[in-house]
Amino acid sequence: MKLWLIPFLLMLCFTAYAQTTVSGIVFDKNSNARIARVSVTNLTSGKSVYNTFKGEFEIQAKVGDKLVFNQPEHFSDTVAVKNYESLAIYLKPIAIQLMEVTVKGKNLTPEKQLENTKREYSKIYGSSANPDLLSLGPGGVGFGIDAIYNAFSKSGRNAEKLKGIIDAEYKQKVIDYRFNKAFVQGITHLEEPKLTDFMQKYRPGYYLVTTAGDYEFVSYIRTNLKRYLRRPRSYEIAPLPEIKLDVN
Repeated sequence: MKLWLIPFLLMLCFTAYAQTTVSGIVFDKNSNARIARVSVTNLTSGKSVYNTFKGEFEIQAKVGDKLVFNQPEHFSDTVAVKNYESLAIYLKPIAIQLMEVTVKGKNLTPEKQLENTKREYSKIYGSSANPDLLSLGPGGVGFGIDAIYNAFSKSGRNAEKLKGIIDAEYKQKVIDYRFNKAFVQGITHLEEPKLTDFMQKYRPGYYLVTTAGDYEFVSYIRTNLKRYLRRPRSYEIAPLPEIKLDVN
C-alpha cells in the first residue's frame, strides 16, 4: 500500500466517526442553567452515556435516531436526530418554585386554608389559645381561665375536639397539595385507574411530606412504583363476605 493512502484513510475514518456523533448541552428549562447527571440513551442503538458536570454530552447517533434524556430531578425528554449540529436540550424541573399569589377557593395552599378556617372559628381557637392551667401575669402565678374552661365545660371540650378535627384535616390537605395526581403521574406515567390505586396504597405520611427534599420525595415515589408494578394487588382489602338473608 502506498504511504500517501494512510493519511487519506485516517481522514475518512475520522470523518465517518464525526458524522455519526451528536453532541450538545443540557439546560434547566426554568433557570437556563446547565445541569449534570443526565443520562443520554440512543433508543436505536441502545447505547447510553452521562453528560459532564458542565452539562455537555456526546453520543454516537445517526440521523433518524431518537435520544432520550433522563435526570432524577427533571422530566425526561425525547429528541429525534435531524442533523449533526450541536443540540441544546431543555429539561423541565419536576419541582417548580411557585410564586406566592392571592387566589380563592380550592387553589389556596393548605396554610392559607387553615388561616381562613381559624378566622371562621376564631372563638374555638381563641378559647383554646392558652392551654396551660397555670399562667404568669403581672400579679404573679394564677390559673388560666381558658384552660379551666376547656377542661371542665362541655362546650370547651367540644371546641377542642373540633380543633383536633380541623388540624387533622389540615395535615391531609398538606399531603394532597404535594402528593397530587399531576405530580405523581409525571413521575410514574401511570394512567387511571392504576394512578388512583397507586396513590391510595402508597400515600405518604405528613412527616415525610413536610421534611423530605425534592430528590428524596421523588425517590420515595419511584421506589414504591417498583413495588407496585411487581405486586399491584398488595395492600388490597379482602372483599366482604356475601350475606344471604332468608326472607321466608
